[in-house]
Amino acid sequence: MLTADENIVVVKSPMVGTFYARANPNADPFVKIGDMVEPETTICIIEAMKVFNEIPAETRGKIVAVLVDDEEPVDHGRPLFKVDTSAS
Repeated sequence: MLTADENIVVVKSPMVGTFYARANPNADPFVKIGDMVEPETTICIIEAMKVFNEIPAETRGKIVAVLVDDEEPVDHGRPLFKVDTSAS
C-alpha cells in the first residue's frame, strides 16, 4: 500500500465498478486535492451492479492526487487517490 515515498498511501478501488467523485451531478466532490481526511471519511462512491458503495479513506492525511475522473470505470485494485500521511 505504500509507495516509494513512505508517507504517501495509495487508496485503491476495492471492487470493479464506476467511480463517482460526488454524491450527485450537482454536488461538490467528496474530496479534492488539499483536503484532510480521516479513516472514516467518504472519498468517493463506486457503483457496482446498481449498488452505490461509499468508499472510506481508511487512512488519515491530506489528499495529494486524484487519479481517476468522475464516472470513469475502475477495476479492482486500481489506484484512486494518493494521501500524504505525514500531513495528519
